Amino acid sequence: MNNFIYDIPVKVYFGENQLCNLGKELSKYGKKVLLTYGGGSIKKIGLYDEILKELEKYGLELFELSGIEPNPRIQSVREGAKICKEQNIDVLLAVGGGSTIDATKFMAAGACTDVDPWDFFTKNAPIEKALPIVTILTLAAAGSEMDAGGVISNLETKDKIGRLAPVLLPKVSFLDPTVTYTVNPYQTACGAVDMMSHIMEVYFNMSNSLYMLDCFMEGMMKTIIKYAPIAMKEPNNYEARANLMWTSSWAINGFISLDKNQAWTCHPIEHELSAIYDITHGLGLALVTPRWLEYCLDETTVSKYYQFGTNVFDIDKNLEPMEVAKQSIKMLSEFFFNTLNLDDTFTKVGIKQEDFDIMAEKACGNNCINGFKKLNKQDIVNIFNMCL
Repeated sequence: MNNFIYDIPVKVYFGENQLCNLGKELSKYGKKVLLTYGGGSIKKIGLYDEILKELEKYGLELFELSGIEPNPRIQSVREGAKICKEQNIDVLLAVGGGSTIDATKFMAAGACTDVDPWDFFTKNAPIEKALPIVTILTLAAAGSEMDAGGVISNLETKDKIGRLAPVLLPKVSFLDPTVTYTVNPYQTACGAVDMMSHIMEVYFNMSNSLYMLDCFMEGMMKTIIKYAPIAMKEPNNYEARANLMWTSSWAINGFISLDKNQAWTCHPIEHELSAIYDITHGLGLALVTPRWLEYCLDETTVSKYYQFGTNVFDIDKNLEPMEVAKQSIKMLSEFFFNTLNLDDTFTKVGIKQEDFDIMAEKACGNNCINGFKKLNKQDIVNIFNMCL
């Protein structure tokens, strides 16, 4: 195993009725608050009014930026950074899922520099400072409430690019499972796949690693497989929503990848799908992941599939490793496409073969993805063809 540094300094208020601490936490960073959110569902569920009461209680001045899109756009980031500069914002409050939180992170960074925020992604402009960020999570999926990165889309260039920087870590995150009761079955399913993928990108790794971390990842995957269907059928089931919400945070906060140094594969591939077609991120991951696993399976990798199949899906350990591996892929596919009821082909969601070359080229950065198995452009095109 490799040496590592563990440091995840995000304060989390988990559970019901924790928003009574919101004003106190925000006031630590100043008086002017920029509230960011999406399409307005926070008003329908009463969360917006709760936030206003907390801000008023502590005499905080409110500014707002709404309408942040799924697959958040660079235009929203630019607008938020502009408001921060013009109004001398002290702290940003992101209320939503990964899209809102991701966009808010780069608004906070953009407010502290004169460069265009898109330069963070295309020119590797330094991210050395950012305004403090507080989050209220409304969708368990991306894990942005407890990590230092985000992904932003540019519709003009048809790019979707991620970036990490320690200063982007939220200072405080509020995680109340009851807030996710109104998340519909489709978004619950897509969120579950996103969490699964965050774990699998790390788990499928042939290097020596901590046994404890593999066990931790297997436990999280089993948690998602158990509770996502329950949350879809019983949206107000607190236990299901709570387990999914906490798994979302721990799937990508850096803990599971402490001693692993390997590029992710399915995420950069999927980013090209949603960059062009603007599909839900979790849906794209569901389409790609089982085919990626099938494509990477051979005698050199089968042992990891055997571990996955026997420990996560409880497949008979007495079966031949290759049989276990194939069954594990089949069971994962059944979970995504039958249990979670997500579309199972590119054809069903309108992804066209004519775009495969350019998506594959962008995904591998004109070279290759050095992940679980090294994949070049043609390998990615082959995986795309398996998804048709």
